[in-house]
Amino acid sequence: MATARKGKKLNKAWLHDHLTDPYVKQAQREGYRARAAYKLKEIDERLHLLRPGQLVVDLGASPGAWSQYVRRKFGRGAHDSADEAGPLQGTIVALDMLAFEPVDGVEFIAGDFREAAVLAELEARLGGRRIDVILSDMAPNLSGIAAADAARMAELVELAIEFARDHLVPGGALVCKLFHGSGYSQLVKRFKDEFRTVKPIKPKASRAKSAETFVVGIGLKSRASGPDIHA
Repeated sequence: MATARKGKKLNKAWLHDHLTDPYVKQAQREGYRARAAYKLKEIDERLHLLRPGQLVVDLGASPGAWSQYVRRKFGRGAHDSADEAGPLQGTIVALDMLAFEPVDGVEFIAGDFREAAVLAELEARLGGRRIDVILSDMAPNLSGIAAADAARMAELVELAIEFARDHLVPGGALVCKLFHGSGYSQLVKRFKDEFRTVKPIKPKASRAKSAETFVVGIGLKSRASGPDIHA
């Protein structure tokens, strides 16, 4: 009974925080499906990653706020409403195992990125074209067991890095969600092993108490690489 009461209190606290969150209200006003759009917006405005004409792959895309942001950026601009996006200049491919309501101009693949058949379908959709920007908001279903959750997160990040190694243009970028905690420093080191520029970013739209952060890798190193830039 005490556990049930505690759960209700936590749910009420989350609901209060959600309903009063300025980013949630802004997302509702601007037609985004989730506040996550503003995380990508801040990353993009700081690093200038997204430009019309690019090929972008959005991994872990559901409910679609990141794809919406890219779609607007590749139309008239990121500040336009969802109904007013101009002609698409570029290619956006989204992938998720969860349901995904269609976004105009965005190609969607349903499936688990960890499965070889799903990865093969994504590669077939790319048709041999190299990717300019890979976005990964993938995260595992958390069990509450720190070691197990860290291992699941590390698997997804490693898969994203390997996918980037195989498919990015030489100067392309990978934006990847990570969680502070067990294994975080090792994953950042993996980014530094693979990319010339590595930027950890905690967007303002990420809740302060959330352990999530994002790491951006830009410019794949050659196997015999030169100096890197870390910040």
